[in-house]
Amino acid sequence: MAAPLKYEEMTPIQKAAVALVAFGPEVSAHVLKGMSENDLEQITIQIANLREVPPDVEEKVIEECHQIFMARQYVSQGGVDFAQQILERAVGVGKAREIMHRLESSIKSHGFSLLKDIDPKQLTSFLQNEHPQTISLILTQLNPQQAAAVLSELTPELQAEVSLRIATMEKIAPEILGEIEQTLEGHFERTAGGEMSSSGGAKAIAEILNLIDTTAEKNILQSLEAEDADLAAEVKNMMFVFDDITLLDDRSVQRLLKEVETKDLSLALKAASDDVKKKLFSNVSERVAMMIKEEMEFMGPTRLSDVEAAQGRIVDAVRRLEEEGQIIISGRGGKEDIIV
Repeated sequence: MAAPLKYEEMTPIQKAAVALVAFGPEVSAHVLKGMSENDLEQITIQIANLREVPPDVEEKVIEECHQIFMARQYVSQGGVDFAQQILERAVGVGKAREIMHRLESSIKSHGFSLLKDIDPKQLTSFLQNEHPQTISLILTQLNPQQAAAVLSELTPELQAEVSLRIATMEKIAPEILGEIEQTLEGHFERTAGGEMSSSGGAKAIAEILNLIDTTAEKNILQSLEAEDADLAAEVKNMMFVFDDITLLDDRSVQRLLKEVETKDLSLALKAASDDVKKKLFSNVSERVAMMIKEEMEFMGPTRLSDVEAAQGRIVDAVRRLEEEGQIIISGRGGKEDIIV
């Protein structure tokens, strides 16, 4: 007998199958009609293989679907930032980020999905003679890892100009992205389609810079700072957040902990994710871990602003140590920064 499904272990396609079964045959048939042959095949196989679905799992899947539908509605009403603000008020900051992360891939311009399998060097070769604004628009449609790889291949001058344009970019008219999409389709001989929407901003370039090599990152930030000091500061503030501590290797975490006061650490962990807690506790002794946990309990209810301030001080320490070359953030730096 197959083991019952566990929500935490389910793939997106399994969740879709559970949701369609829960919605009933009429709704499911309507949804399936709009799917591609490949997606239709995958989802029908999952539906056919569904066995025991516990009620609590079905409830969580339906709730997740509801959240995504509501988020999409908010996006259509006022854009991504509007949706984020409404969701934060409704379900809190952490849950809102989680929902928007799930929605991210579906609200990106579908026409640019043809770029996901293209080698960054090949894409750079195509882009290097394009106008910086065109390059900026295309990079906002890529995932941060791919955008970082492309940005790294550009000349230092072009890196700086493209980064500035991404950071200052706002909403883009659908017809403009439509024209770029047609150009991409013609060049790479692929087919694509879908409604266009895009935005850049400090967050977009921060996500890219988090993944780019250190030399290019410093060059770009220096250029941004010379052009707009406030914007550069905003980008820097978004480049590493407290939850990104999970990106540090154990040696770096241990070095960081030497710079952090126990009180700040206890306070910061009051609102930390399980992954962050696991990362930090695994790098201290059992006695120290117990002391921190007791301190957290002793604090009792704590203002979120105080917790975020403590997390900010720890993030500042991470940035300082990285600038000094004492720690490494996973995914940053070139081959010269790899430790073996």
